[in-house]
Amino acid sequence: MKEFTVKDISGEYATLSDKDGEELFIALALLPPSVDVGDTLVYENNEFK
Repeated sequence: MKEFTVKDISGEYATLSDKDGEELFIALALLPPSVDVGDTLVYENNEFK
């Protein structure tokens, strides 16, 4: 399990960061439908919740 915060949403992609400052650039299609900037997501079992 790993937690990420949504830092930015641009078009069809979101930038996520973890507590260590690692950033991910990921398609919105792989995230929950109601995701918004500032939300905290949990990555577990190969999916974001």
